[in-house]
Amino acid sequence: MAIRRVAGLGLHLTALLWYLVAVRQNISVTADGRHIGVASYGGRWKYLTFINMILQTSFFGMCVLTDLLSLLPQPNKRVQHLTRHVGVLQDWLFSALAFPVGFFVVLSFWMIYAYDRELVYPKVLDQIIPMWLNHAMHTLVLVILMVELTIVPHHCPSRKGGIAVLVAFCSCYLLWCSRITEKAELNSSL
Repeated sequence: MAIRRVAGLGLHLTALLWYLVAVRQNISVTADGRHIGVASYGGRWKYLTFINMILQTSFFGMCVLTDLLSLLPQPNKRVQHLTRHVGVLQDWLFSALAFPVGFFVVLSFWMIYAYDRELVYPKVLDQIIPMWLNHAMHTLVLVILMVELTIVPHHCPSRKGGIAVLVAFCSCYLLWCSRITEKAELNSSL
C-alpha cells in the first residue's frame, strides 16, 4: 500500500509540474500577440483546451495534496476527516470532470484535425505554438489520465451525481460560448 502511495505521489507530482510548465508556456506563447484568438473577447478562456489544462493542473494539484496528507501521520480524527474529504473531492473531480473532459478534448481535437485541421488548428498555429505544446494540450492529457486510471484506485461518485456535475460544467461552457459568439457578432456589426 505504501509503495502504491509513493508511486501515486511521484506520478501526481510529475504531472502537476508538467501541467504547470505547459500552462505557463501556453500563456507566454499566446501573450506575445501573434495568436489573434486570445486577443478577442474571452481570451484563451474561450478554448476548451485551455480550460482543460487548468482543470488537469487543479486536479493533479489536489492529488499531490491528497498524497501528502495521506503520507503524514494521522494524529487525530480531525486530520483523518480532512484527509478523507480531500480524497473524496479528488475522486469526484477525476470521475466527473478531469477524465471525461480530458478524454473529450483529446478525442474531439484529433478527430476534427484528421477531418480538416483548419477547423480546429490552422496551419498558421504551427508557427506560433511549438509542436511539443500542441501534444501537451491535445495528446499527453489522455496518456497521463490513463496512467492515473491504472495506478491510482478511484472511488467513483454516484452515476447521477457525476453526470450532474459534468452536465453543469458543459452547460456553463456552452453558455460561455454563446456569450462569446454574441459578443463577436455585436463587435462585427459595429
